[in-house]
Amino acid sequence: MSRTVIPPRSDRRPLARAAVREPLPLAMKAGLAAGIALAALCLALPVRADGPPAELEAGLAKVDAGVMHQLVTDPGIIAAIRAQNAAHAGLSEADILARDKAWRAEVGAASTPTISGVTSNPASAILHKAKDASEGLITEAFVMDNRGLNVGMSDVTSDYWQGDEPKWQQTFLKGPDGRHVSDVDFDDSSQTYIIQLSEPVIDPDSGKPIGAVTLGLDAEALGNL
Repeated sequence: MSRTVIPPRSDRRPLARAAVREPLPLAMKAGLAAGIALAALCLALPVRADGPPAELEAGLAKVDAGVMHQLVTDPGIIAAIRAQNAAHAGLSEADILARDKAWRAEVGAASTPTISGVTSNPASAILHKAKDASEGLITEAFVMDNRGLNVGMSDVTSDYWQGDEPKWQQTFLKGPDGRHVSDVDFDDSSQTYIIQLSEPVIDPDSGKPIGAVTLGLDAEALGNL
């Protein structure tokens, strides 16, 4: 299985035509040399058959023990999930799909009543605070209920229902030990390599999963933890 190599930011955007007519400044040459050295080092690391790239595992462990633990045990997050689970107990599959369709239609639209109901709630405020405090490590954060529906988010997701995706299926459905780490993907909008870490939220009274949290992480920043 091939392994994703994460180049430094300085190598991600092509230089404009006007810029290449002038000799490269010494600082830029040094950055380019450092980028080549980093890529060579990443290629020399052992290839894994599955799981995240080896150089990211230490960072993921720190996120597990730090901000992820704080979020999955946050009383405000737990209260928000409990409330939404109760409110959504009677939703049918058709209801869920209808809400997901409405959400998708609102993405990028001027009027967003479905999306705004989530982005303006207390759970989203907690996630915004965690993202801001991460100083660029967290690219997005969102919480899901026991149906896979969004409870709160730092950034608008493309859909409302996550129940058909591994981030929910490999966490909420797997119990307290559930965990999902995505592949490293390149985000065109931010020109950043990202990886998602997802874990279940456990009810402190019952000891059972009630929802899940997903963190989108800047892979380069993660590798530097």
